[in-house]
Parts: sequence; structure tokens; C-alpha cells
Amino acid sequence: MLKIVIFDSGYGGENFADRLESELPTTEIIRVIDWRSADIILANSKRARILAEKALRPFIGKVDLIIVANYLVSATSLKYFRRKYKDQKFIGFTLTPRRIIPGRPTLILTTKAITKNFAYFNFTHRLRAKTICLDRWPALIDDGELTKENLESDLQSAVGQIKKFVPKQVFLACSQFTELKPELRNFFGHNIRIVDSFEDTIDETYKVLNLRGRSGKKRVL
Repeated sequence: MLKIVIFDSGYGGENFADRLESELPTTEIIRVIDWRSADIILANSKRARILAEKALRPFIGKVDLIIVANYLVSATSLKYFRRKYKDQKFIGFTLTPRRIIPGRPTLILTTKAITKNFAYFNFTHRLRAKTICLDRWPALIDDGELTKENLESDLQSAVGQIKKFVPKQVFLACSQFTELKPELRNFFGHNIRIVDSFEDTIDETYKVLNLRGRSGKKRVL
């Protein structure tokens, strides 16, 4: 049985693990969720790398794939992990999802630490996207304390600062935000396109492990 580790610091990783288990029921999904370090991992890329490496070290070289289900760690540390541990396969959440439609006005919901990454700058510059940083949301989501009223109030305040910008698609560049899709559709309208990196990462999992379909069986070449 293939073994896949999923690393994150909150419910985003748990949600992705649930999704991957439903897609690949014949694999063993190992959840490495560093709840205690969530605030640090979401805010500081250097410390996030150190904490991620510490949490993942017992599994490196012993599993078939490690998935970094955290945008900040993926953007800033994935190359580091691949260079240092060449015999271990790593993939992570991308800041350039294939399901984004070029040319559409795009709004990105994320956290401030992610926006400081060079890959993020290139992505937003090419798309001409607007960004809203919602740094208090991940902790509220993890604690089950983000209310509908908080969500709508924060978004109304933030969107009000982006003058004459009407988004046609929203990219959720924080894994915890994925569970908010129904509330976000209600806020932005049901015609809004909402994109995250879950589907891209599942596609990459199939590719890296040479799998086909939902069976978890090896693809015949």
C-alpha cells in the first residue's frame, strides 16, 4: 500500500487529507498537522521551514510521497526539501493553479506572509490580480470561531478598499479558506468562480506516483 504524508498546520490540511482519502481509498494517508505551531507557520517562512522539517523528518525516506498542504511552506521551502532529500518525493500547493482563467478579473484571498514571496509577486503581476489579506481568519477557522457575520464584515471592509474592481474569479491561497466556499459564493454571487490548489495537487499526486483513476493502481505504460 502506498503511503502519503500530508503536512499542514490547521484544518486546511485535514480537509485536503479527507479529499485525498476519498480519491485514493487504497492508499494510507498519514496526517502530520502541527497545530501548536500554526501561528508561526502561517506568519514566518524561515521558522515555518524549520518546523516543517522537524515534523516531517521521521517520515522522510520512509513514505512514497510527502504533500505540503500549506501555501507558505510550499512556496518558500519545497525546492529546499527536494534538493536536500533527493530520494524522497515532495509536492505542494501551488500559487499558480492551472484552473485559473487568464484574463478574468481575479481576487486572491490569502495571508500577508504569502504575499511577500517572489513567486506570488510574479503570479499576481501576470494576472493583474487584487489581493485581500485575511490574517486573522486561519486561527478563527481552526478554533471554529469564524462566524458568518465576521466573514461578511471583513470582506465588506476589504473589498471596499479595492475601488471599481469586480472580481470574476477568486483564488483561495490559504488552505483553511477552502471550507468557506459556500459562504464566499453567497457573498460574491453564485456566478463567481472559486479556485484553490486542491485539484491541481491531486492531479500531481496521480502523476508523481504514476497512478490511474480512483483505484490507486499503477498506470500501465
